[in-house]
Order: sequence, then structure tokens, then C-alpha cells
Amino acid sequence: MAWDEWEQLKTEAAQGQPTHMRLNHVDPGGGTYGPYVLPSQTGDLKVGHQDLEKIGGSAHHLYNQLWDKARVATPSSDSAAGDLSKQGFALGAGLQHVSTRWEEQLKSLMDACAQISNHMQTTKKVHANDENYIQRQMSSIDALDDGFDERVGAPGKKNSIYGEKAKGEKKE
Repeated sequence: MAWDEWEQLKTEAAQGQPTHMRLNHVDPGGGTYGPYVLPSQTGDLKVGHQDLEKIGGSAHHLYNQLWDKARVATPSSDSAAGDLSKQGFALGAGLQHVSTRWEEQLKSLMDACAQISNHMQTTKKVHANDENYIQRQMSSIDALDDGFDERVGAPGKKNSIYGEKAKGEKKE
């Protein structure tokens, strides 16, 4: 696109209708992606342990499939490349290059699948630990609140939780 054409398109766009920036509004109508739903109507984003397990399981399954099925041609390709090279054909070096690149790309993809699988397992454990931590903190807050509730009394009065001292005990 030439500069003149760009300037012409900008001018036409400016004349067509005024443009306004709307940061706090999205058209609720049926636009390109359908009707817009406010987050307050759908709730918070939630990821359950089952979702993480499915993603991690799928990545692990793909890793196993790649290991079993995508490497089948490598030994025969390498053998054919060696035979062709020994016979003096330039095609042997080309086939070996393709086989090597295939192996490199396959390893890269398998590494990515392994990382996804491991990350989902780690994420599941971390979220479970976070949930346990939050529950422990909340229950300790409840215990602390209960302790304060026990000490509530009218101003100037003794706290009934400690009871009255026996007659034989000395006052401190």
C-alpha cells in the first residue's frame, strides 16, 4: 500500500463517521463474535482439577503417540540415506538432512508435550496446596475470632470466662 493510498483511506474514514474511543462499553449486539456477555453474568474463571487432569492426560497421550508412531520412519530413512550416499547419489545426503530435521522437530514437539503434561500435574498440586493453605488460614482466623468473642464483656466488669477466684487464693 502506498503512502498516498493510506492517507486517502484515513481521510475517507474520518469523513464517513466520527470516531470515539469507548473504554467502558462494548456493543451488546451480535457483532462478529456474537453477543457480548459481561463477566459479572458468567462468574469467575474456574479451573477444576478434572480440567487440568484432562489437559495433562491429553498431552501425555500425544507424547506417547509421537514416540510410538512418528519415529517409525527414522531408522529406514537413515538406512536408505546411507545406502544412497554409498552408491554416490546426492539424494542420500538430502534424505539424511530431512531425516535429521524430522528428528529434531519431533523432539521439540515431544518436549513441549512433556512440559505441558508436567506443568498441569504441578499446577494441580500447587492449587491443591494453595487451597489447603487458605483453609488452614481461614480456620485459624475463626479460632482467633472465637477467642476474642470469649473475652467480650461489659466495660469495667470482670471477664466471666476466667471465673471467680476461690476464697483461699491470694489476689495478685
